[in-house]
Amino acid sequence: MVGSSAAGVGDTEVAVLALPRAYALDVSIAAHVFGRHPGYSVAICGDPAPARRPEADATAARAEEEAAARHLAAQLGPTRPLADAARAGIVVVPGYDDPERPVPEAVSTVLRAAVAQGARVVAVCTGVFALAASGALDGRRATTHWRYSDRLRALRPAVDVVENRLLVEDGPFVTSAGAGAGIDACLHVVRADFGSSAADGVAKDVVAPALRHAEEPQYSEVPAPDRASLRATREWAIAHVAEPLTVQRMADHSLLSRRTFVRRFTRETGLPPMRWVALQRLYHARRLLETSDWPVERVAGAAGFGSAAHFRACFRRELGVTPSAYRREFTEAEGALAGTDPTA
Repeated sequence: MVGSSAAGVGDTEVAVLALPRAYALDVSIAAHVFGRHPGYSVAICGDPAPARRPEADATAARAEEEAAARHLAAQLGPTRPLADAARAGIVVVPGYDDPERPVPEAVSTVLRAAVAQGARVVAVCTGVFALAASGALDGRRATTHWRYSDRLRALRPAVDVVENRLLVEDGPFVTSAGAGAGIDACLHVVRADFGSSAADGVAKDVVAPALRHAEEPQYSEVPAPDRASLRATREWAIAHVAEPLTVQRMADHSLLSRRTFVRRFTRETGLPPMRWVALQRLYHARRLLETSDWPVERVAGAAGFGSAAHFRACFRRELGVTPSAYRREFTEAEGALAGTDPTA
């Protein structure tokens, strides 16, 4: 929901945890994406690594240092103590190496404290293992990188592990697949807080796709032989979103039979054609609600929903609020970010 940040719109603290063995890419993605919007202040929270005992094995020490130099977050030192993350509005748990090894109990303590005070938590890739270890995901749905799904399920049977999804949102928790999906997860939060236009602007700044749906798969078992062939049809459908769109009409545009079109479209996007169209219409409607003063009836027509009643029903089902409430919350969020009273 727009403007739902826990710490207050325009001043949401984002704490990225500097976990042991954390992947530098995951840490930097969260810091970069959230840092591109003025509504967030970002800190990397962690405690210094304990001093190594003089008698520690030199070979093991050298191996750890080499691993850190390759892909871990050793060079991204904390800017704030780990305990400060308990007071953040958003906590990001990056992926880390060897996730079946326990993280320090202090990390679980901070996560439990942050959740108790109403924080939202984004767990990227194997970061879900640390979040699950805190008990926060018991009875909830979550995803992770496909390579680790079975291990997560075996280690944390109380978590409902969702296979092959870019990201999963369950209550205050957003879990994602690998680093690329971590960008999608962060943009998902920006979109929820400040609207589609703001998320599009951040995506442009970080040179990422503006919108990949949570329902898209992490991978396809069978590669699409001619991926570019349906891109033109998708672009055409977006340009004609206000018009009646059917599977047959899109198949005709692609010069494929209906059956072949459905098979290729689903394989390429991970979504059935009409589900993809419905999500594009919602995305277009959100942008119109954010950027225009058109009445709901006009927005419904421009986004291809036909009647205002149908639009309201679809919008509420997908987003949990009415179009008018969404616009009002977005306007209030924009006003608070600009330091003005939107009702004045």
